[in-house]
Amino acid sequence: MLGALAAPAPDPIIALMQRLAADPRDGRIDLGVGVYRDAAGRTPVMGAVAAAEARILAAQQTKGYLGLAGDPGFLAAMVDLLLGASSDRVAAVATPGGSGALRQVLALVAQANPDAQVWIGVPSWPNHAAIAEGLGLAVRPHAYLDAGGGVDTAAMLADLEGARAGDVVVLHASCHNPSGADLTGDDWAAVADLCARRGLVPLVDVAYQGFGAGLEEDVAGLRHLAGGLPEVLVAASGSKSFGLYRERVGLALALCAGPAEAGRVGAALAALNRRNFAFPPDHGARVVTTILRDPVLCADWRAELAGIRRRVQANRSALAQALRVATQGAGFDALERQRGMFSLLDLAPDRIEALRERHAIYLVPDGRINIAGLTPATIPTVATAIATVLRG
Repeated sequence: MLGALAAPAPDPIIALMQRLAADPRDGRIDLGVGVYRDAAGRTPVMGAVAAAEARILAAQQTKGYLGLAGDPGFLAAMVDLLLGASSDRVAAVATPGGSGALRQVLALVAQANPDAQVWIGVPSWPNHAAIAEGLGLAVRPHAYLDAGGGVDTAAMLADLEGARAGDVVVLHASCHNPSGADLTGDDWAAVADLCARRGLVPLVDVAYQGFGAGLEEDVAGLRHLAGGLPEVLVAASGSKSFGLYRERVGLALALCAGPAEAGRVGAALAALNRRNFAFPPDHGARVVTTILRDPVLCADWRAELAGIRRRVQANRSALAQALRVATQGAGFDALERQRGMFSLLDLAPDRIEALRERHAIYLVPDGRINIAGLTPATIPTVATAIATVLRG
């Protein structure tokens, strides 16, 4: 039986990690893998996380199972963080990371409406389409980026006019992966109007809350949808916002038409947890709950997250300026305007390969660059190398 299996295509980011690990050269620069790094190149444990873990270690007396939906305190704290207030229209379950949340939300879609099409912008995070297709859902593309590195809202809305009632539209709450180009407030209002008119269900991926403009600002679009639409789906991650990458903290949330529907949907989500992994992991979720429910820890976390956000934006500005100098040209204003950890560089595959082979600079094959992987010391090196390969 197993001998008939074909090997899957290698994941480009995992393959990049393997090539980087095997590269013997000193001075390798990793701008591919999507994790935050500080100025020393480390992915640090946030101070509030370390303090919360110490409290948990001192007080926790059992590792027994929790319910299938996870800790109710975690669910309530995350709903407050995402939506700004609790609601009797909400059904939510804890999941293993943001990918697990996406999987459970899309599995809910497949269960409720197997004929639903999932509309995903071009470009988007590859796992959006991979998870939807793995569940047997049809995936449809829609336009997203314009030629200047911003959002082509008119083209996006025109494509979504072809969606059917009951279709799902995947949206990035902020810090679009891979481009860094986010919807404006007017864009969110236009998308909300279209969803209401066409009977579409938005699925908002909240992976970088606090990395863009601020904790509340980064979910303003989500809250606008939640205030005006009967159904909104959310997949949220604690990996970036709390630095809990390996703890796999996620939340799958459905905003429903009313309390009765929310009860049924909550039961359906819990049943999906049971069939897929039974009880969700708790340690990272308990860390998040401890931070969000303690005023001192929460203030410390907010301050540290604001510092991370400022550092990433400073990297953007510094790289844009270094590229202007190295290339003796303009054309990098979009890089400075974008938000979050990622941007797309307009580099042909052979030039991305040249960066890797000649300069030991590792980018994802589509040109996605991890802005948070830069340091003040590496920014001039990267800019000079990019200018060199651009000149051929």
